[in-house]
Amino acid sequence: MENLRDPAKLVGRVMLALIFVIMGYGKINGYDGTAGYMESKGIPGMLLPLVILLELGGGVLIMLGFFSRYTALAIAVFTVLTALIFHFDFGDRGQTIHFWKNIAIAGGMLMLFANGPGKMAINDK
Repeated sequence: MENLRDPAKLVGRVMLALIFVIMGYGKINGYDGTAGYMESKGIPGMLLPLVILLELGGGVLIMLGFFSRYTALAIAVFTVLTALIFHFDFGDRGQTIHFWKNIAIAGGMLMLFANGPGKMAINDK
């Protein structure tokens, strides 16, 4: 089992980060719609480039294992805030599922922060 630990951490990092890479890229293609949605929830649309940078750039950093711990912590905080701002509607089953999905992802990111990316990473920072 010990010899599977680092490959499992690599696959886990990629799986955990993939949603952020895909969603960050999607926000580029749907920039105006995403900015409008953010503004409808009281978040300035001008923050969208930072969101894209965190999702797309942070996702890639985690996949590579480059500054994974710090990036995972930032994404965990971001993901909890996103759950609270955009998905805190327990009267809507879809939003409830999104809320708890975000909480679970944040938990995975906190595990990455606490345990590091493993040996199959560019660095362990």
